[in-house]
Amino acid sequence: MSRTTFDQLLQAGCHFGHLKRKWNPAMAPYIFMERNGIHIIDLNKTVVKLDEAAEILKGIAKGGKKILFVATKKQAKDIVAEKAQSVNMPYVVERWPGGMLTNFPTIRKAVKKMSNIDKLMSDGTYSNLSKREILQINRQRAKLEKNLGSISDLTRLPAALFVIDVMKEYIAVKEANRLGIPVFAMVDTNSNPRDIDYVIPANDDAKDSIEVVLNAICGAIAEGLEERKVEKADEKASDEQADEASEGRHRSRRARKDENVTDANDTQAKAQPVAEAEAEAEATAPEAAAEEEAPAAE
Repeated sequence: MSRTTFDQLLQAGCHFGHLKRKWNPAMAPYIFMERNGIHIIDLNKTVVKLDEAAEILKGIAKGGKKILFVATKKQAKDIVAEKAQSVNMPYVVERWPGGMLTNFPTIRKAVKKMSNIDKLMSDGTYSNLSKREILQINRQRAKLEKNLGSISDLTRLPAALFVIDVMKEYIAVKEANRLGIPVFAMVDTNSNPRDIDYVIPANDDAKDSIEVVLNAICGAIAEGLEERKVEKADEKASDEQADEASEGRHRSRRARKDENVTDANDTQAKAQPVAEAEAEAEATAPEAAAEEEAPAAE
């Protein structure tokens, strides 16, 4: 079943493209028609492409990997931040830090610097500094939080990139292509879809259009995370059952061993009087024979 319908996309204005004179010919397969000098996007293809992208992102989330959302344009910032936070994924809504993917260790150092400042505040060292130093550190912390606070949990390179407006975020797309990270993107009629691995043809300027696409994408990611939790719970339960079964087998083996030892002891206890009687009989046999021989000699 489709995650969105044609009517939902139509109502959100996903079908509006750019002016005909601004179009990119590579987007021709996704354009339905031209009306009043504006290209109209084929929403039937948008539904198919959106479902395809959502399923792949669901699989990535199910595997426990991170998806980085990128949208620095004004109308997309708040929506992307809200939706990404709802599924606990990293996002960039301020200026894209150049080299964030290709020079990831340096970005991690900056994030670590932010955590070190937080430690200074908590361990009491902060109170020993002068007012000027405290002011400088506060400014530095605020700047780092603004640019890198949303990716503080990103300890390794993301498994995928979700981009809104590939023309504006071309640096992010280039870095992802260079590292072989798959790119999912909302692509308008003025953009080049050749560098995008999973194209979602849609209006990337309207707030409603961005929201309806993100609802479908984040819904799929949430499903993947939920399935991951269920699988982990099932694995834990099966491991506990296996441990209980192995412990039960161990107990039964130990019980059988104890029974065997008890049986052996009982057998030994029963055999001991018989052996003593036989030994006594063997010891008294020569005496009896000698007594019988004595009267015969007389």
